[in-house]
Amino acid sequence: MAQCMRTTLNPPKTLLRNPTKSSPVSSPLFHLPKSKKHSRISMSQQNQQELSLDSLISSTRKEEVLGAIKGSLSNCLWETNLLKTVPALKSKVRGKVRDIYDGGDYLVLVTTDRQSAFDKILASIPFKGQVLNETSLWWFDRTRHITQNAIVSSPDKNVTIAKKCSVFPVEFVVRGYVTGSTDTSLWTVYKNGVRNYCGNALPDGLVKSQKLPSNILTPTTKADDHDVPITPEEIVKSGLMTEADYCEASSKALSLFEYGQRVALEHGLILVDTKYEFGKGSDGSVLLIDEVHTPDSSRYWIAHSYEERIQKGLEPENVDKEFLRLWFKDHCNPYEDKVLPDAPEDLVCELAWR
Repeated sequence: MAQCMRTTLNPPKTLLRNPTKSSPVSSPLFHLPKSKKHSRISMSQQNQQELSLDSLISSTRKEEVLGAIKGSLSNCLWETNLLKTVPALKSKVRGKVRDIYDGGDYLVLVTTDRQSAFDKILASIPFKGQVLNETSLWWFDRTRHITQNAIVSSPDKNVTIAKKCSVFPVEFVVRGYVTGSTDTSLWTVYKNGVRNYCGNALPDGLVKSQKLPSNILTPTTKADDHDVPITPEEIVKSGLMTEADYCEASSKALSLFEYGQRVALEHGLILVDTKYEFGKGSDGSVLLIDEVHTPDSSRYWIAHSYEERIQKGLEPENVDKEFLRLWFKDHCNPYEDKVLPDAPEDLVCELAWR
């Protein structure tokens, strides 16, 4: 196979301890609200303590946010039907989280408040769609030095207009740690004895939530509405992507993850793992699509408490949906049960807050 295939299976170490701040790249088609300038966060003991979940929970900020969340539980964005109100739109595809409308040369993507896991929709989470959409826009804007993307504009907090492209049927999952609770997560397969996963050789002796020697790429593809791990060689051999397109997309995925880890660490977070999707534009360019580094497509841990909690055998403090996954695994078989229990209101509010 080509050199890029070998490089993908053995990428260099990427988590940097002394990141440098990068300036966002501007675009005439893509304008985000200017945020207040903040000095770079120094990971001193004082600042680390300020970034802990305990300090956030004890602050008045959580009470304010939870008040808004509870007031919106009955007003989540579950479904949209723009075909009735926007004549230019031709058709609608309902994804697990996004409603996607065909506008000819462009797509209108509405990020709803639907919460998915285990390839099922579990609940509605207040403000989730807005958080995902605006988080993605922030990252799309700041990763233009790594890759082109399909974003054109964002006319609403839950809406993105994107260029239409041919989507590759592969999700590029990049991992920096051994963790997870789903059937395709790295910890699940590792504890079951797998030592070569998606073409990556894994050493013996790893424990849950441990940092990997280097970031790895574990691509998946879809089969009967569930994710299926696949190797780079299988992707090319089965015709899902050409070798050239795979090499370009995988290189961009690893670079995006490295950059995301650096930026996250500046803000007291560990970007644990994430997934990227790519498509091919009308001019043949490989474009980043879907979402980037959101708490729905990624795992985030609080950096300052990570080492201590791992040494004590505790789960890292997280600001993603992992605790929701764990609740469902404790109360049902989310893969096989036809009817799942309703997520408790306090769980929904906690996820919205995080």
